[in-house]
Amino acid sequence: MNKKLFTLASTATVAAVALAGCVETKSDVKENDSATTETAGAKPVIELLGMASSEQDMNIVRDQLVKNGFDVKLNIQPDYGSFTAQQDAGNFDIAISSWTTVTGNPDYAVRGLFKTGGDYSRTSDETVDKLIDEASTLTGDEAKDKYKELEQALVFDNAYIAPLYISQKFQGIYKAEVNPDTVRLPKSRAQAWETISFNDEGKNASETLVLHQALASLTSLDPVKANDGSINTLNTNMYVRLVNLSDTDEVVSDGSLSYDHAIAENNEEYYFVLRDDINFAKVEGEKAVDTGDLVSAEDVVFSLNRAKDETSVPDHRTYSIHENIDTVEIVSDITSLESVKTADGKSVLEELSDELPAAISEVVTDEKDVDNAAGKYQVVKLTTPNPFPQVLNYLAHQSGGIVSEAAVTAVNTFDVASYDPNTDIAYGDQSTVTEGASYANHLAASGPYILVKKNDYEATFVKNPAYQAGTENEPKIKNISVRFIQDNDSALSALRNGEIHVLQSVPETKTDVVEGDENLELKTADSNAVSYLLFNTSGRETAKSADLRKAVLHSINQEEFISYYQGKKKPAVSTVSPLIDTGLKLEADSAKVKEFLKAYNESK
Repeated sequence: MNKKLFTLASTATVAAVALAGCVETKSDVKENDSATTETAGAKPVIELLGMASSEQDMNIVRDQLVKNGFDVKLNIQPDYGSFTAQQDAGNFDIAISSWTTVTGNPDYAVRGLFKTGGDYSRTSDETVDKLIDEASTLTGDEAKDKYKELEQALVFDNAYIAPLYISQKFQGIYKAEVNPDTVRLPKSRAQAWETISFNDEGKNASETLVLHQALASLTSLDPVKANDGSINTLNTNMYVRLVNLSDTDEVVSDGSLSYDHAIAENNEEYYFVLRDDINFAKVEGEKAVDTGDLVSAEDVVFSLNRAKDETSVPDHRTYSIHENIDTVEIVSDITSLESVKTADGKSVLEELSDELPAAISEVVTDEKDVDNAAGKYQVVKLTTPNPFPQVLNYLAHQSGGIVSEAAVTAVNTFDVASYDPNTDIAYGDQSTVTEGASYANHLAASGPYILVKKNDYEATFVKNPAYQAGTENEPKIKNISVRFIQDNDSALSALRNGEIHVLQSVPETKTDVVEGDENLELKTADSNAVSYLLFNTSGRETAKSADLRKAVLHSINQEEFISYYQGKKKPAVSTVSPLIDTGLKLEADSAKVKEFLKAYNESK
């Protein structure tokens, strides 16, 4: 998921929270009315925007604000499209929002959301901008202290957001057929398919593993052209990356294209020694075929250069994730690896040589010369313009997937500036894998699986026969179907019936159903999803008065959310909270609310 802004869904009934207040639903986008936030007597009027799926959270917020002296209007929208239309039109004072940091690093949790000019930012504050940039260059306790300063400025000093809670992950597994121990539940990265096995391993080659996702329309199977829930998991499993995230958000080389990676002591140079047991797969007759084309350093350079270049493809949706990449090159001189030191005093060559099939005797620039068993390796060097160790987290994102230079350039023959989606076919267009289409499947997968075909019902994947064969990372199951079921309750029913084998997102309100079914197993993990109130900082009273925003902030009682969700939420301070505990905490304080409302009224 890119900078993924969404409202959290819950299937609990609204009646569970019987709260006072009028409901106003706006269907039509209107001009931003700067007079909407006004006073009714001494009570400020706050318009709260959200989707119908987050109505429970809206009711809790409304109740807390009413108790603290506000009048609240609810602007409830039926779906995400109408919600964003209302938000873009400025028809709100506060909006129920959520963010999931899918890269496991705090910079991703703040840069696009709160930096001036960020993809989703409604904030323009020089202090916040400076702190975001400073924090991005730091690690360890220094980073923790700087992100604490950022949270103080963002939340308590200026109240640009009001945190509600951190969510958790709940995964359901049909253990009657699938071995739960082989199904991972990572904190950040998308579901990893290659580890999953049936209880009867003899079925791995013949039976189909059935997974689930809600969205049937796929944005793009080109990893740089899309970053949403329709393709995150699919592209993660179709394209290998230079590094991966562990289930607890550590950057690792495990299961990636590199045996190992090293960081120069200046934190501006990053080195990756590549393995030679992954070839691209293609589709012939609905079967996955080994192309014999090595996933090489040449493909890495091509892939990362297009990832950071906004003009490399039409409608590039992930270039900002990779904006801190300066250069990508193939190392040609082994002595350069000996002369560069890492932070622990070892040379880069020593650092890269820890876990190799043979010691590095030669670095080669042409994939034809690669022979790991003989000590001949390709090494890629990546630089950043400033110290930025978090670049590794971005390389682990699905948009850092390595594509085939030959396959992509063979398809993308059009001029990007004059691209017409009605006539031009781009690499990764879902039309090329849709049943009945007149186009050939042109995908070239570097990852453990390749998409063979799709329809409105499911997408069919087959194991890449040339993906780390004979290693622990070789995919266990040959055939995978991703079933499209939009309604989560229907997906849960399908899990209970054995029609799907893994449900990646069990609603908090239905975990007892999974726990009570002898055929199922529930897995729980922390997540990086934070729900919060976003303040309107343009045209409304909330934009003009920090005192008004702070009055709203200190009205929020997170314990009431945690109680409503039966302890399945955690306290938050900002979108950084799941990643770094800065020690700060938001406390509901009615005395502070009165103080800030008094200051607000006196300033009018």
